Amino acid sequence: MKYSVSPDRILNSDNDSIYRISTAAQGPEGKLPFTPEFLTDAPSGEVFGWSQNAGMGWDPEKMGRKQMLLLGTQGGMRAEDGSPVALGYHTGHWEIGLLMEEAADELQSLECIPFAGFCSDPCDGRTQGTPGMMDSLAYRNDASTVFRRLIRSLPTRQGVLGAATCDKGLPAMLMALASQRKLPCVLMPGGVTLPPANGEDAGKIQSIGARHAHGEVSLEYAQEMGCRTCASPGGGCQFLGTAATSQVVAEALGLALPHSALAPSGQPIWLDMARRSARALLYQQEKGITSEQVLTKESLYNAMVVFAAFGGSTNLLIHLPAVAHAAGLPRPTVDDWIEVNRQVPRLVDALPNGPMGHPTIRVFLAGGVPEVMMHLRNMGLLHLDVLTGAGKPLGEILHWWESSERRTRLHEILMREDNIPADDVIMSSDKARQRGMTSTMTFPRGNLAPEGSVVKSTAIDPSLIDDEGIFRMEGPARVFTGEQEAIAAVKNGDIEAGDILVLICAGPMGSGMEETFQITAALKHLSFGKQVAVVTDARFSGVSTGACIGHVGPEALAGGPVGKVRDGDLIRIEIDTEKLKGTLNLVGNATTPDEKRNPSYGDELIGARSLRTDLTARADLPADTELWAAMQKISGGIWGGCVYDVDTIVKTLKAGSEGFTSGTITDSARNQE
Repeated sequence: MKYSVSPDRILNSDNDSIYRISTAAQGPEGKLPFTPEFLTDAPSGEVFGWSQNAGMGWDPEKMGRKQMLLLGTQGGMRAEDGSPVALGYHTGHWEIGLLMEEAADELQSLECIPFAGFCSDPCDGRTQGTPGMMDSLAYRNDASTVFRRLIRSLPTRQGVLGAATCDKGLPAMLMALASQRKLPCVLMPGGVTLPPANGEDAGKIQSIGARHAHGEVSLEYAQEMGCRTCASPGGGCQFLGTAATSQVVAEALGLALPHSALAPSGQPIWLDMARRSARALLYQQEKGITSEQVLTKESLYNAMVVFAAFGGSTNLLIHLPAVAHAAGLPRPTVDDWIEVNRQVPRLVDALPNGPMGHPTIRVFLAGGVPEVMMHLRNMGLLHLDVLTGAGKPLGEILHWWESSERRTRLHEILMREDNIPADDVIMSSDKARQRGMTSTMTFPRGNLAPEGSVVKSTAIDPSLIDDEGIFRMEGPARVFTGEQEAIAAVKNGDIEAGDILVLICAGPMGSGMEETFQITAALKHLSFGKQVAVVTDARFSGVSTGACIGHVGPEALAGGPVGKVRDGDLIRIEIDTEKLKGTLNLVGNATTPDEKRNPSYGDELIGARSLRTDLTARADLPADTELWAAMQKISGGIWGGCVYDVDTIVKTLKAGSEGFTSGTITDSARNQE
């Protein structure tokens, strides 16, 4: 049915009640409990704030209570029954308001005044392959700035309780909380959505277009599976992508309560976590515990260890250094990541890594972060004296967890509901090794990645790894300077088994360092896809798998040698999944004799070449993102967390402005729509 709106209906209203207008009101009854000292000594803003509180309906007699700030990434508008009034961007922020309401009720019962502020977040799944992806990573810094400004704009807050779930909102919230070094801060993870009882998870479903294009699934199948993949209305995706991994890291850092990450969104155990988080915030405030006592070099190290044991998203290589920077801690380097990953075995069998690939709800029921940390404790890999979100040392928490009723009953639920033993999901190191689970990441270097790169080696198809635990591939480069052209080649059959797909101009300067999941997802779920490797200066979704090498540095537009690769060049990849060593080298071209194909000859080719003439940033790259790319490059780049290092930026600006005496300023509204 078509609807039309006439100008008359826009300009005029048929509702006569709009003309019942009041020009004054009686105002709230009662008296504000001012004291002479308060009126004399408090800033005028604090005094006026009490009037604002009364105007919003707060009981004047309760005005002097402790003030606690709740910050959330709520998106969309829900009716009381949960039905949509206006959709959110994704399930991850759809139910956040429920967590905040539960926590606010608890704070009121604890005789505090809760305040609430919001800054929502985008969906990386929704923006895959679209111009929206160019705002994704840059958005994180913007949101963190907004959260910090909201915190500072309530000068009377005595603690901050954050609620966030997904890929950029949660890292932004962690950065904001980490920066509040003199305040108690607690993070409420937004949890996970449930997988369909009979259907595809939210990672696999994103390859449905490529599979249909190749005739591997029917239209009817795509329609049905696409409808049911998000089986419950709230929470992050069902795999250990960036959202789930960020929740895990938040808990491992000590900012979130023990066993709060990956809880099923909307369910009683999830809401209970909100009430207990509110209690924890007040406990920390009363005990004088602040975020700088929780976030230490030792807790940062623990988080890196737990991340490796989970086999989480490579995007945390960007986000965890950013949290460290916000907390005033040294940012982990590539060498730090290499050292941790060589020490720590993967213990969690979850999507997308396998071998079975359990959804995140099962990881939660199997014990989540405390269960993994218990194994890591037994291996001597953790600092046990760090503080947790509960305000107690980690060692005490793990002792409680090991014999807790909560652990026992959740393990029983996992067995009863899914017939899965908990130690099939979270394993000892011996059992994990027997199952063929390897450590999480390798950081290949070579003449195409002199600054380094990363591959999720635990997610390479085991059939491609030889008896020595090494993935070896040499193949012709198929070079693309834009993701749209690359995914089109995958869908139309121009990419074949044995090819190495090279996507460049996709780093921060080219496209805001977009995620390239539509490419990796298509290759994972196409019958020939595992025989194709990907090399890119972009980043990957946390659910990406396969021989996908990202974060190649320097990026092509920064003069990196990957910007000199031509179609048909021979690239050699070697990844030792046991020793976690890797190389990425140009070794020749189509005319190079076999005996001359080696990295040294590749060095000669690279040295003799200029950069490709078709290297260019996306024409529609937003000016906001271009500015972000420039600032984060000055501040240490992707391996430094894509942060804004204010001291370095200011120093650079001052140096650049020396001798500047005159010039013209032109307005630019480029790509701001």
